[in-house]
Amino acid sequence: MGKPSTRATNRWIAKAYDRINLTVAKGRKEEIQSFAESCGESVNGFINRAIDEAMRRGVHAPGGYEHTTPGGQ
Repeated sequence: MGKPSTRATNRWIAKAYDRINLTVAKGRKEEIQSFAESCGESVNGFINRAIDEAMRRGVHAPGGYEHTTPGGQ
């Protein structure tokens, strides 16, 4: 079944984090991994930073929708 420490870690992760399944075009995964490494980041860290930056800026989504954080920032 796996080591007790692995099971404990997985239980903690399940309680502390939400998971998002991300699908990218073939070959894109390696491109993202390479870019993240060049920035000194993991893929997960890079994606989270990119999301945070886009949300802070209120980046326009397709169709002209703009989301801003509470307080208009």
